[in-house]
Amino acid sequence: MSSTPKFLQGVFSFTGTGLTKAAPLDPSLAYQVPAGMTVQPLYFRGGNSSDELVYVTLLRDQQPMRWFPMGAKSSVNVPLRVVEDVDPDTLLELVFAAPEGCTGELVVDFGFTEF
Repeated sequence: MSSTPKFLQGVFSFTGTGLTKAAPLDPSLAYQVPAGMTVQPLYFRGGNSSDELVYVTLLRDQQPMRWFPMGAKSSVNVPLRVVEDVDPDTLLELVFAAPEGCTGELVVDFGFTEF
C-alpha cells in the first residue's frame, strides 16, 4: 500500500474572540479526504507567541476530534500515529480559540498520511 504525506501548516496572526468561540484561522487549515482514500493523523505541533493560553481543535466533519492547548509563549508536540483512520470524503479542519482581545502568532504543523 502506498501512502502520501500531507501537511496543514503555517504561521498565522490572530486576535482572540474568546476561549468558547473557536473559529477557522485560515482556509488553508482545512482538508477534504479524497473519495477512495483514507487518512491517518500522525502528529500535531503548534506554538503560541501570546501571553495567554490558546488552543487548536481538530474537527472531523465539524465535530471535535482532538484538542491541542498551548500555554503562554509555549509549544506542544502531540504524536497521533495510527490513532484512527479517517474515512473518504471527511472534512478535517483546524480551528482556533484565544481569550478575547489576545493577539499574537500561532505556528501550526499538522501531519498526516493519505493512503
